[in-house]
Parts: sequence; structure tokens; C-alpha cells
Amino acid sequence: MAEESLVRRLGLAQATAINMTDMVGIGPFVTLPMVIATMNGPWFLYAWLAGALLSMVDAMVWSELGAAFPMAGGSYNFLKETYGKTKLGRLMSFLFVWQTMIQAPLVIASAAIGFADYFSYLLPLSIIEAKIMSGSVVICIIILLYRKIEAIGKISVVLWAGVLVTMLWIIGGGIAHGNFLHPIRHINDGINLNYGFVAAIGFASVKSVYSYLGYYNVCHLGGEIVNPSRNIPRSMFLSIAGIAVLYMLMNVSVVSVIPWHHAMGSKFVISEFMQLLMGNTAAKVVTCLILLVAFSSVFSATLGYSRIPYAAAADGAFFKVFAKLHPTKNFPYVSLLVLGGIAFVFSLLFKLKDVISAILAMRILIQFIAQAVGLLLLRKARKTTLFPYKMPLFPLPVYLAILIWFGILVSTGLHMVLGGLTAIATGTVVYFIKAKINKEWPFAGKSVPR
Repeated sequence: MAEESLVRRLGLAQATAINMTDMVGIGPFVTLPMVIATMNGPWFLYAWLAGALLSMVDAMVWSELGAAFPMAGGSYNFLKETYGKTKLGRLMSFLFVWQTMIQAPLVIASAAIGFADYFSYLLPLSIIEAKIMSGSVVICIIILLYRKIEAIGKISVVLWAGVLVTMLWIIGGGIAHGNFLHPIRHINDGINLNYGFVAAIGFASVKSVYSYLGYYNVCHLGGEIVNPSRNIPRSMFLSIAGIAVLYMLMNVSVVSVIPWHHAMGSKFVISEFMQLLMGNTAAKVVTCLILLVAFSSVFSATLGYSRIPYAAAADGAFFKVFAKLHPTKNFPYVSLLVLGGIAFVFSLLFKLKDVISAILAMRILIQFIAQAVGLLLLRKARKTTLFPYKMPLFPLPVYLAILIWFGILVSTGLHMVLGGLTAIATGTVVYFIKAKINKEWPFAGKSVPR
């Protein structure tokens, strides 16, 4: 089994640092203008609150499952347990790993592309040079992750310190400017609580939710977390609460200096913000810090995702080669190299805006909605003593999470939804082909001779 080979070395501080580093990334810096443009008004802050609300509600689902099944692979194990190890769960967990092989590299590539885009503030890059830059970021991450987990935990804490310094400098700059509360005083100017406002929140939330994704990264590392029944839920709620406060303060800080109608058209809004406050040198320094944050995010995300194909392969549900651990450093090096290789290719092919919507569309159906439904089924079938963490007001948070995720899915656009459905259909076909080759019953947990 996978859990016999992995060692629990990551404590609460390291788990929270890994989560928060993954969550921040390049996301809030490049999506801030996108969210403002979608809302087209000073009430854009509500889209960031909506993202925090969804994350907190969904984290309750992840906490119940993560505390009950603290194993490498996260959702792979959750879907298998909730839908039945020898029944539909076999297909659902396979589909999750299948889509992970596509969407995980998309996540990694999005941060690398964002890195290259923002680097052009320091040094303008041609299209080819930007692609070389984004591909190089992925390669550097793979090299850094090619080591023992305890060393990675220490690196994560150092990188998170860089994230905090960057965010606090931006917030402090806005406070020192002396107009910090102005955006809050005018947050409701011209607001109309109608269908148009709700629709705008939905579309803007596609971008704001992207900047919160990663609060569950600790679940993918469940087999390496100390005291997981307590530390997995705690790390998620601490991560979301901390990041929500930082995002809100950062947004308020920026638009207190750069009016929202100017900020929404800026490609380098944070750099321009710092340039107005402290000049060109400060703008370049904060740009370098943002690049460090983006790099840190790729590091954290790649770490978590590399454990998913490994867990499935070690369980006999995916290609055996992914179950290999490094002979001396004890980490799933094949899984890391393959996901990194695919991410490298994606970083050369796609644009950031399209990648963000594709990531959400692919995740929502198989991971978020299916996982929430699975928890309802598992709670009904088993005693609650199975769950060290129990969410308040169950099952209302689960229903709310499903409803909101469905709304976000619709907001990604029809072509993205169809793309997600196509990935599911293709994965289903591959699953049945694999079952036939291995002489398995399609929903059986082991090979059955015919």
C-alpha cells in the first residue's frame, strides 16, 4: 500500500504554508484587474468575498473526508471510499486521476505562464521568449522538488515567508498612502441587487475562486501529515481565513491608490501601484517578489499533484510505473516527472485566461460536485463515528457547495463545460478498455478471470 512507504513528517505550520503558498501564486495579482472589469464597479470586492465563502463551505466537505481518509492522493481516495471500492467508486476514482493528468499540468502551466507574463514588466519578452521563460519555470520546479519531503517542508515555509512579505508590503503601502478606507466607504455606490449583479458575481467568481484554489492541497499529502485528523481540517480553515483577509486588504489597498476604473485595464497593476507610491525601484522590487510568489505556487501545486497518480498506481488502479518511489529520497519521482513534462508542454501552448476557465470546468464535475455528493452517500451509509471532523449544520453546507459549484461551472462558458464532459467521456472509455485488457469486471476492485 502507498501509506506504508510514505512518512508523516509535515506538521500544522508546514501544511498551512503549503496550502497558502499554493493558493496565492500569481492568481490574485493577474486576476485582480479581471475581476474588476467583470464587475465594472466598486462592488467588485463582493466577488472576492464570494470566493472566500465558497472555499470555506467546500473546505468542510474536504475536512470530513481528509480527516477520515488521510492518505496520499486526496480525492482519489475520497471518491473510491464514498462511491464504493468495488463499485462505482472504482470508475469515479479512475476518472479523477485521468482528469488530474490533464488539469494538474494546466494548474502548473497557468502559474508558469503568469510568471512569464509578469516578468515582461521588468524586461519585455517576445512571444517565443515568454514561452521559453514559462517552460524554464516548470523545469526549475521539478529540479527543486526532486528531494525528500522533510526538505520540501522547510523550503515551503521559506517560500511562504516571501509570500507574506509581498502581501504585507502591498497592504502597508496602501495604508501609508492615507486613503485606505475610501474603497470600502464607496463599495455600494451604484449597486443594483438584480439578476445582472448576480450574473456578474458568477462570472467574476470564476476568476476570484481560481485565486483561492489550493486550500485542499494538504489532502493530497494526507499520508505525510502528522496527526492528520486535526491538522488537515485546521490547515484548510486557517489557510482560507488568512488568505481571504490578505486578498481583501490587498484589493482595498490597490484601489485606494489606483481608481478601480483605471486598475481594471492594467496588466501590471501591482507594479504600477508601487511605482506611484515609491518610484521605479520599488516597482521593480515588488515585481520580483510577485515572481517569487508565482514560483512558490508552482512549487506547492506540483508537490501535491504528484502524489495523486502515485496513490492510484500504488492501489493498482492506474499504470504501475507511477507507483515507483525514488530508491534513496523516497518520493514518487515518476509521477513528478510525467506531470512536470505535460505541464512543460502546456506552458508552451496556452494563454492564461483560457487556462483558468479550463481548470475550473474540468475540476468541478468530477472533483468538487461528485465529491460532495459522495460525502452525502457515505454519511447515509456509515455511522458518523467514522468522521473525526464533523461539519456544523450538516448537510446544508454540502448542498450549498454543490449549488455554488454548479453556478461557477455554468459561468465558465459552454465550450469549457463541453470540454470537461469530453474529458470525462474519454476517460470512461479508457477505463473500460483498461478493464478489458486486464480482464477485470468494470466496477470490480481486482482482476477477475473470465
